[in-house]
Amino acid sequence: MSAQSPINVVGGGAWGTALANAAAGAGHPVTLWLRDKEAAAALQADRENPRYLPGVPLHPGIAATADPQQLAGARATLLVVPAQTVRGVLANLHGPLATAGPVIVCAKGIERGSDSFMSAVAAEALPPGTPVAVLSGPSFAADVARGLPTAVTLAAADPGLAASLSGLLSGPSFRLYHTDDVRGVEIGGAGKNVLAIACGIVAGRGLGESARAALIARAFAELMRFARTFGGRPETLMGLSGLGDLVLTASSPQSRNFAFGQRLGAGASPAEAAGGKLAEGAFTATALAGLAAAKGVEMPVAEAVAAIVAGKASVDDVIAGLLARPLRGESD
Repeated sequence: MSAQSPINVVGGGAWGTALANAAAGAGHPVTLWLRDKEAAAALQADRENPRYLPGVPLHPGIAATADPQQLAGARATLLVVPAQTVRGVLANLHGPLATAGPVIVCAKGIERGSDSFMSAVAAEALPPGTPVAVLSGPSFAADVARGLPTAVTLAAADPGLAASLSGLLSGPSFRLYHTDDVRGVEIGGAGKNVLAIACGIVAGRGLGESARAALIARAFAELMRFARTFGGRPETLMGLSGLGDLVLTASSPQSRNFAFGQRLGAGASPAEAAGGKLAEGAFTATALAGLAAAKGVEMPVAEAVAAIVAGKASVDDVIAGLLARPLRGESD
């Protein structure tokens, strides 16, 4: 592929549109693929995504399309679809993606049913030998789309690939750090969504900033325990894709997961709290708690979120249970 081959972005939601703007801002032609033909045509003609990023102009270097064949021959492909749809989307695009360079998974979650992390799902669904990377970190789509300073992490098992992709996609205001700790980056991205829901519940219940700060600290400690057990490195969790992302999403209603938790804390049912919008942490909570239980990793905050989301426990019962846990050493 030549230097003028496009960067693909698969998915025309807020994050997909934002990453397309960032890649174009880094000097690359970009093919932005949407499943809906009418939406793709409107985006191409109007140069704005009013449903997801109203008022943010689409970069001139982006071509929006619903034709899968336009994805062939790219330098790299950013896969920006919800975690639970990754396998299906890749299956549908199997042919064009065979010649579309490394695939960078930008979804944060764990697949229901298989309890697989996104890199494993992608490796199974893509043509054999396709390089897979993951991208995660503290980033709101609106900030990235508008060109505000943002730093994230890109991980690939091959350190050279991680470094080259980070250099390829970094631009004036969108900075990518790289690592070979794929599992650590994935755990940080998936786990923080669940913990952000918990922080939203605390805010919605009016429990105060002291309670939220304590929750963040204890929840992050359990995420570190999980990462060590499942092969992630502690230093990765202390970086952008772990602590950095948790700090961002644990305090702002811009985070769908925090907003979802906030509505739960205010008394809404899980269905009411969702309001028809996707909160990845709601799907991830059960898988995260199940994986932890299978390995004997204590994750009381994640378990509490899973119970609330599944309708198996009330917010008040969960709060009472957490406050009644035995006192222990802080490093335990």
